[in-house]
Amino acid sequence: MDREFRVRELMLGVEGLALLRHALDADEDFLKARLEEITALVTGEGISLPDGGTAVGELDPAAGYASWAARYDSLPSAYIEVEEPIVHGLLDRGPVGTALDAACGTGRQSGALAARGYRTVGVDQSPEMLARAADKVPGAEFRRGRLESLPLDDESVDLALCSLALTHLPDVSRGIAELARVVRPGGRIIVSDLHPFVIALQGQCVFVDGSERLAFVRNHVHLPGSYLDGFRAAGLTVRQCREPVFNGRLAPGGYEESIADAARAAWGGMPLVVVWDVEKPAGTDRGSAV
Repeated sequence: MDREFRVRELMLGVEGLALLRHALDADEDFLKARLEEITALVTGEGISLPDGGTAVGELDPAAGYASWAARYDSLPSAYIEVEEPIVHGLLDRGPVGTALDAACGTGRQSGALAARGYRTVGVDQSPEMLARAADKVPGAEFRRGRLESLPLDDESVDLALCSLALTHLPDVSRGIAELARVVRPGGRIIVSDLHPFVIALQGQCVFVDGSERLAFVRNHVHLPGSYLDGFRAAGLTVRQCREPVFNGRLAPGGYEESIADAARAAWGGMPLVVVWDVEKPAGTDRGSAV
């Protein structure tokens, strides 16, 4: 794809969001610091841009995750840090059976499932991610496939987990319908995703592509109603929804660390992730659940 922007625009956006959220209640020193940093970013004087203000380009999911695979497990992530305790707590409730890790990536959740005794099948479209997952979780089975067309039989798993991936689909209902198809009646589906608030405000998650270039894979905004419509159409019942908030973690070495006060003010109290716990009721016709 040919969409491209620069780090400076991202930094200006974070500064502006910090001002927008705190202009009425922040002290004068905070406001002065934000205005000084904005001025420096606009004029290019008195501030050093990370990576020299390099351009940020868009990659499709296949190319993006192929590039990201080598670094994915080594980079601390606020999204993962607030998501994992909730998702793993849901996995602990069992009962243990056959589980699908849809869009498994490098096997982060496949390992969590296998450690809890699940017979685990991981699916991902990226062969680079699957290779790392297979090394990490040798007891699991891994298959190449897409969220919109999972390579599993109907009603073949007891639990389907999809972690931080449906955001890449323009239409979330297609992925939900596939998860519902492969889960047995009486089974469960756990979906975690980037929260629509943070996607609407921040836009995209930027990562290093190669040695010098920054890139992103597009995240789409899916409001809660879109998930609920998808669950209802697939005959699923929502058990609970959790929305963990920003924990203060900024990506190490990233552009936000250069404006850490503004970044933490911009994201403080903001939900980063949404976690849905749903079930496929036994004997319920598709489309009848609420």
